[in-house]
Amino acid sequence: MRMTLMRLIAVLLLVIPGFMATYGFLLMKDAVFASIGPDHLPWGTFILGFILFGIGIAFIGGWTFFRDRKRNYVAPRFKPKRARKPRE
Repeated sequence: MRMTLMRLIAVLLLVIPGFMATYGFLLMKDAVFASIGPDHLPWGTFILGFILFGIGIAFIGGWTFFRDRKRNYVAPRFKPKRARKPRE
């Protein structure tokens, strides 16, 4: 039961930012298509959508990078630096 709850929480931690990014993208799309008519671009809606999209994508990307770094799936330049032994 405890493991199931932990997995559910982990899935929710990824689904919520995914919905945020999707909703942000839809807000930006709607703002751009609303500007096609005689009105101007609704900047408030566009900026809110951009912020939501950026936060969602950054969270998912950071989580994926952290997981891949733990499992050594990243390029050598992204691996943690190891302290070198001092020369004698």
